[in-house]
Amino acid sequence: MKHKNKVFDNVLDLIGQTPLIKLNKIASEFKGNFYAKVESFNPGHSSKDRIALYIIEQAEKKGILSPGDTIIETTSGNTGFSIAMVSIIKGYDCVLAVSSKSSADKIDMLKTMGAKVYVCPAHVSADDPRSYYQVAKRLHEEIKGSVYINQYFNELNIDAHYKSTGPEIWKQTEGKITHLVACSGTGGTISGTARYLKEQNPNVKVIGVDAFGSVIKKYHETREFDEKEIYPYRIEGLGKNLIPTATDFDVVDEFIKVTDEESAHTARLIAKSEGMFVGYTSGAAMQAIMQLGEQGEFKKDDNIVVIFPDHGSRYMSKVYSDKWMNEQGFFDSKNEAAAQNIQYIK
Repeated sequence: MKHKNKVFDNVLDLIGQTPLIKLNKIASEFKGNFYAKVESFNPGHSSKDRIALYIIEQAEKKGILSPGDTIIETTSGNTGFSIAMVSIIKGYDCVLAVSSKSSADKIDMLKTMGAKVYVCPAHVSADDPRSYYQVAKRLHEEIKGSVYINQYFNELNIDAHYKSTGPEIWKQTEGKITHLVACSGTGGTISGTARYLKEQNPNVKVIGVDAFGSVIKKYHETREFDEKEIYPYRIEGLGKNLIPTATDFDVVDEFIKVTDEESAHTARLIAKSEGMFVGYTSGAAMQAIMQLGEQGEFKKDDNIVVIFPDHGSRYMSKVYSDKWMNEQGFFDSKNEAAAQNIQYIK
């Protein structure tokens, strides 16, 4: 564990060793002990710090990257922020192809961190020349001395979590973890963490969280890519309209799908019940636990770890905006706007 009184050389020394925090209220009606691996404690406020640093350092060791080179990546926001942060410290230029689904907050943060940002339409096929995958490839071809991280198809994405997140959780739970619940986008977090945990104990049950509108769950069950599964959805960094090779489907026991609306409300509920200001995908992961709890998945002595990938500050214009929530039709008699908590004194 990092020492509180230690002086660090730079922010990169703070990556990893994030806390495991007991969830005391939000899952109290379900059997089992619930713990959150809170990745917003990384300096870049998300789990993507781990892969950004690891992949870039591996590229340096192999001689692929030299000072002054350009790093290119596709991102829904968090990976881009982490790569931009690492690039600043290590002296690289950073160019990012970003999905238009990314919140305005995330895009502004990327620009603030010195990245050159290309915003690409979200709801086009992966092979469309306007998609952020194809734009990143084109920029890589055009920019001399550039390296394309390609997190969706980079095995190092898995390795980063195999070497850090997995061992941390195993140590923090003293090897008593029974369930891992994690969202799956690129699949690196769940795959690397699960691979390590299952090597320690094959009986650890790994549950992936997918979005309605994504192909991941059906592919896991059938090994068939079904385009009919694809339709627009709002959650960022969760699910996919392609099959990332950075997902090891063999280490995931099952996938569960969650809706945009319930995930948004659950993110807000985490803040109000546990005092943790976490992102949209954290709401999705917790929503999966609530659905599993209602189905009787957990027993009294189970130790369930859920990964909360990022910080709520990335979603101020989305799930934490009453205006945005209302525009999506997410408020009803059950979930009313929080505006009544604000009083203006004139």
